[in-house]
Amino acid sequence: MLTAMNSWVGRAFSLDARSLAVFRLALGLIICTDALLRTRDFTLMFAADGMFPLSVLRGYLSDPCAWSLAFCVDATWWSAVVLALEGVAGVVLAVGWGGRWATVAAWVAVVSVVRRTAPATNAGDLWLICLLFWGMFLPLTAAWSLDACWRRDHASRDSNGPVCQIFSAATVAIVLQIAAVYVSAGLAKCNESWFSGDAFSYALSVHDHGTHWGSVVGSFAPLAKLITWSVLAIELVGPCLLIAWPLPSVRLSLVALFLSFHLAICVLMSVGIFGPVGMAAWLAVVPTEFWGWLADRRHSSQGPETLPKKDTKKNALARAKPLADWLCAGCGAIAIASFAHHNSPFRHSPLPAPLASAVRLTGLHQDWNMFGQVLRQEQWVYSRAQLASGHIVDVLRQGRGVEPLQPAGGFSSLPHHRWHKIFWELPHPPARIFSASIAAAIAHQWNRTHAPAECVHTLEIRFARLSNDSSLDTLHELLLATWPPRDPHGSGNLDRLLEEQGE
Repeated sequence: MLTAMNSWVGRAFSLDARSLAVFRLALGLIICTDALLRTRDFTLMFAADGMFPLSVLRGYLSDPCAWSLAFCVDATWWSAVVLALEGVAGVVLAVGWGGRWATVAAWVAVVSVVRRTAPATNAGDLWLICLLFWGMFLPLTAAWSLDACWRRDHASRDSNGPVCQIFSAATVAIVLQIAAVYVSAGLAKCNESWFSGDAFSYALSVHDHGTHWGSVVGSFAPLAKLITWSVLAIELVGPCLLIAWPLPSVRLSLVALFLSFHLAICVLMSVGIFGPVGMAAWLAVVPTEFWGWLADRRHSSQGPETLPKKDTKKNALARAKPLADWLCAGCGAIAIASFAHHNSPFRHSPLPAPLASAVRLTGLHQDWNMFGQVLRQEQWVYSRAQLASGHIVDVLRQGRGVEPLQPAGGFSSLPHHRWHKIFWELPHPPARIFSASIAAAIAHQWNRTHAPAECVHTLEIRFARLSNDSSLDTLHELLLATWPPRDPHGSGNLDRLLEEQGE
């Protein structure tokens, strides 16, 4: 019995060095791409006078343990340094240079950038932080890396080192981390909106999180229902099979299934880097047998990748150092406590202060309640900017005409997903402290790039929600932000009202 249990644990939680190498490369490319894409809005999201002033951001995060290198200096040039660090760390990680320190640098850089733009953060950012954290305890550069080439040149052995499986607290943690994301998301979906089959048709609307193709798919009710039920089944059953049935054929089938699942998410939904990060995560659990199959099919002068028999036995299973294992296990306890809290009846209450601080310190946030309760509603954001010329335009959509009712393209007509995320969160009370700075940054950015006659004179940003839960559709609209800011005591508001009525 004990032998069978040990065998199951070894098969379920051991990872191949080559799979970890591909995993490392994928994470590095995602980090590089993220850094490059963030430069599009550098002035808006990273500048000292941009959307997220540090003084306001610190109040929003409200815990000194929510650290970031970007908080060290309140200056635009320093934010540029931190963003550049993310890009460089991604390159270093991708090529596999520096051992574990490369992963440490990538984790520090990603955490710093994500927290500098906290209101624009999505689940993919948080998942990336968790994967990098566990990656710090893994030999990600053991195969197919510059480090491996250096070892070959200096130790006269194969560039990939002995082909081996790795078992440690970190391999257990990363497998459980993958499972936790889907289990948590699947449990959150166990409600009427998903059981009825309606959830995905609303989630795929461009007035929720759908892309153009997602909206097309969501318009076919039978297909949308099938996808809804399939997503629920995949998220609940897939993680169980990953751990409980670790046969190579089963695991390889799961990898193919979830790679396809995340590719579909990228095409149908606007969810930032969640899709690519999900695909990267599953590359880590590609079974050893797959690489053996590839080696057998490769016809080269060197032949299949094999090892001398004496090395095969010695290096079949590599283990981490005890101190690293214990440290990783301690951090795993923090992650487990966070996961248990966010999937318990007490999830709406705050975490105990010491645990919350530990979670923020490590970045092991485990709330994966994504699309749990999909309401029968559509929502959108639009702006009403009066230019110096007297024209009224929507500056959130490159100056096109204002559409106060379901603007064409919905959230997908905004510049990109991070704008979507900002205005998805801004209606919530904790995020409203950014209202003034967001409106001011958008107005100033527009004015810097347009002629005086086309400069913004006044700006309003509004959020609307159309509920379809009853026989009568109900439209709710909320004024999110204005520029110049309206006086909370009313001074000057009457003049503004008279100006608007005189137009």
